[in-house]
Amino acid sequence: MIHHVSIGTNDIARARAFYDPLMALLGFRSLSNHAASCDYGIAEIQFSVETPVDGRPASAGNGVHICFQALDRSMVREFHRLALAHGGTDAGEPGIRAQYDAHYYGAFALDPDGNKIEAVTFAAE
Repeated sequence: MIHHVSIGTNDIARARAFYDPLMALLGFRSLSNHAASCDYGIAEIQFSVETPVDGRPASAGNGVHICFQALDRSMVREFHRLALAHGGTDAGEPGIRAQYDAHYYGAFALDPDGNKIEAVTFAAE
């Protein structure tokens, strides 16, 4: 069981501006306002964006992505739209990914630091 996931950023203010609306859409709230991290969850931290503790620059992992559960396809589309509106880059428009499952509806984006994120639902439209 995964307790939480953290990804790196080189600019907390930029990361907060990017992730605040996305996490709110998914039902997460900001749980802290630290200078070195943005922490989101419901009651406990489940996802955070932080500056690396080793002091070296953050970099995105090739082949790594974080996928968030969306309630329905409209939420997946809104997740993608918000990501692009807040400085993200398209990494896969909303749509069916039949190679995974006939009902797998997802969208991908890169955050401003290059971290790959996704929203997915299996709910029919």
